[in-house]
Amino acid sequence: MKTVNVAIMGIGTVGGGTYRILTEHRDFLMKTQGIDFRVKKVLDKNLERIRSFGIPEAAAASSPDEIAADKDISLVVETMGGVEPAKTFIEKMLLAGKDVVTANKELISKHWASLEATAKKGGAGLYFEASCVGGVPIIRALQESLQANLINSIVGIINGTTNYILTKMTEEGMSYEAALAEAQQLGYAEFDPTADVEGFDASYKLSILSSLAFHTCVPYTCVYREGITKVTKTDIRMAGEMGYVIKLLAIGKRARDRIEVRVHPTFVPKSHPLAGVGGSFNAVFVNGDFVDDLMFYGRGAGANPTGSAIVSDIVYASKRVSPLYSDFDNNGKAEDGVEIATDFVGKYYISITVNDAPGVLAALSNVFAKNNVSIENLIQKGEKGRAAIFFLTHACNESDVRRAVAEIESQSGESRVENIIRVLE
Repeated sequence: MKTVNVAIMGIGTVGGGTYRILTEHRDFLMKTQGIDFRVKKVLDKNLERIRSFGIPEAAAASSPDEIAADKDISLVVETMGGVEPAKTFIEKMLLAGKDVVTANKELISKHWASLEATAKKGGAGLYFEASCVGGVPIIRALQESLQANLINSIVGIINGTTNYILTKMTEEGMSYEAALAEAQQLGYAEFDPTADVEGFDASYKLSILSSLAFHTCVPYTCVYREGITKVTKTDIRMAGEMGYVIKLLAIGKRARDRIEVRVHPTFVPKSHPLAGVGGSFNAVFVNGDFVDDLMFYGRGAGANPTGSAIVSDIVYASKRVSPLYSDFDNNGKAEDGVEIATDFVGKYYISITVNDAPGVLAALSNVFAKNNVSIENLIQKGEKGRAAIFFLTHACNESDVRRAVAEIESQSGESRVENIIRVLE
C-alpha cells in the first residue's frame, strides 16, 4: 500500500480539523483510497496548541527548513493564513519538490501566478480547493466537471459572516451593529471584521473562481468591491416590500471578450435559489452554455468543512501522476483582448430622503429621465416634513445612475441619497 507522509504548517482551527480527519479517518482512507496518510511533522509556534491535539512532541518541526529537508515528506498543508510568512514557506516547499495544499484565498488571489511558476520549477503541485467556499467542491467542479461548457456566469454567496449578519437583519429585524456583535460572539466574525464586511474576502474568492471559470487571469484588483456596512434595517424592509432579500453577492460574468467581476450587496428576487441561503451557509450558482444552471450549496467555513476540502486535495494530489496546473496563461494579467468591465448594466434600488413638498418627486424624475434612468417602481413614505422615496429602476448603465445621483446631491442639499443597491436579474 502506498504511504504518503504529510506535514501541516499551522495547527489552528483549520489545520487542527485537517489533522483530525487524517488521523480519525486513516483506516477509512486506506480502505477506500488505497493510501496510508501519515502526519509526520507539524509546524506551529505554539507548542501547547500542538499538544492540545494529542500530537507527539517528536512530530513538532522546529522550522520550515526541517520540513523542506525531510525527503520522506511528499506533501505539505499550509493553514497559517495571511500572505507572509506563508508565501515564503510555501515557495520553500515547492522548490523542494513537495506538493502543497492550502486554504489561503488571500495568498492565492494575490500571488497565484508566481506560486504556480515556483511549483513548475520544483516539479510540484499547488492545490487550493479549500480556499473558496469551505467544504463545497466548486473548484474541482470548474476544473474537472464542467470542461464541456463555456461558463457564462458564476454568482454566489461566498462569505458566511456577511450572510449571517444579513440573515439576522432580515429574519429578526436586527440592526447591522447588533447582528455583527452576535456574529462576533459566536465566532463567525473576527474582532476586526473588515475583511468580511467590506467584501475583501469575497473579492479574493471571486478572483480565483472567475479565473477558473473564464480561463484567464482575473486579478483581484479588478474586482469591484463594496461591503455591507451601509445596509440599513430600512433597506432590508423595503427589499421585502418589493419582493427581494438582500445578500452580499460575488458576481462574475463573461460575454465573449468582456468580463465583469463585482462584489456588493444585492437585491435578490425571493424566487431565486440564492434567496433562501441563510445563516453562515454559502452557495454558488453557475450557468454554463450546455449544462445550464447548477447550484453548489454547503458550509463555507469552519474546521471540519474546510478540513474536508483540504483532505480532498491531499487525496487528489497523491493520486496524480503529474501535477495539475492552470489551463490558461497564468501570468497575473487578463489575456490580450479581454476587457475587464468597469461599467455595468442592471436594475438599481435607490433610496432618497427629501423635503416633503410639491414638485420634489417631479424634479427627481426629471433628473433620472435626463440621465437615461427609467423608473420601474417607487414607494414614498413621509414623516414630519420629510419623505423617503425608494426607487427601483429598469435596467440601465451604472454610469448613468451615478451621474443622476451626483446631480441630485449637487442640488439644494434638501435631497440626500441614502443608498444605492444593485438588483440581481
